[in-house]
Amino acid sequence: MLRDLAGAAHMSPAKAHRYLVSFQRLGLVVQDATTTRYDLGPAALRLGLASLSRIHAVRLARERMGPLMLQVGHTLALAVWGNHGPTIVHWEESPRAVTVNLRLGDVMPLLTSATGRCFAAYFSPAAVTPRLDEEMAIAQHSGRMDLPQSPEALAAVLAEVRAHALARVKNTLLPGVAGLCAPVFDFEGHLVLGLVAMGSVASMDTAWDSPAAIALCRAAQQLSQDLGHRPCA
Repeated sequence: MLRDLAGAAHMSPAKAHRYLVSFQRLGLVVQDATTTRYDLGPAALRLGLASLSRIHAVRLARERMGPLMLQVGHTLALAVWGNHGPTIVHWEESPRAVTVNLRLGDVMPLLTSATGRCFAAYFSPAAVTPRLDEEMAIAQHSGRMDLPQSPEALAAVLAEVRAHALARVKNTLLPGVAGLCAPVFDFEGHLVLGLVAMGSVASMDTAWDSPAAIALCRAAQQLSQDLGHRPCA
């Protein structure tokens, strides 16, 4: 009941009601027309399922980082979509890691990082488009010719990512650093995390068929299968 929710939230019934009206509009709560009681709505259910799926995916991925690093030979990271974009949530440094000023919780740019390009190619267009537009405008203003300068050029870059199920960059995010990112999908085909490899451009082969790229893609595909993903034939 409204009075119970207001009491639990330590606020007046009038204030609690204003919140509940907003939550109903968002689908986070529903109200029974007969009893007037409130319950969690469909949006809350979707949010909870998405969170569970993400946590499950990260846990499974973390368990496989050690063996994968032996195959890839470079620093590995995991990224999920956060409030502001692709966010690093786990990091394991290779013994021969290059020095990078990245930390857990850092948000990766969509245009200049392999992680960002992976999410730009596969994540919800409604989420990525505003950020892509901002970064494209900055790239055009700065005159960086190593980045896409038009919607057509950007579309070609993202099409290449989808064709190889892998994003790659060299010297675009940080000088002397190369990156790869492979997408991991859940049982509904939604991108839940990016599996990232990062190393020096002098030692990391970023060819589509390089050992590091193949190992990263295979690991991402296996993790996706274990999460229930079945790619379309």
